[in-house]
Amino acid sequence: MSPYIKAAKVVVWLTQLGLSVLVPLAGFILLGAYLRNSRGWGDWVVLVGIALGLLGAGGGLINGFRTLQRLADDDPKTKGSNRHD
Repeated sequence: MSPYIKAAKVVVWLTQLGLSVLVPLAGFILLGAYLRNSRGWGDWVVLVGIALGLLGAGGGLINGFRTLQRLADDDPKTKGSNRHD
């Protein structure tokens, strides 16, 4: 495999990891801020949004590291298998 293809795979993986951590965090915080401003809910809803966003970002980070571990595994028996961790 070409080194350029390997580098491209790493860049794509890092982009996906960044988005899977950033999007839940930003989305829940923005949703909390929207509900506070438009519906008149208290500041507590933003704190709930932060907590839910951190949980979602943590889940995305864990899944990303599992994928990285699977990609780094050089065992030919597990290459291409349909493993669900």
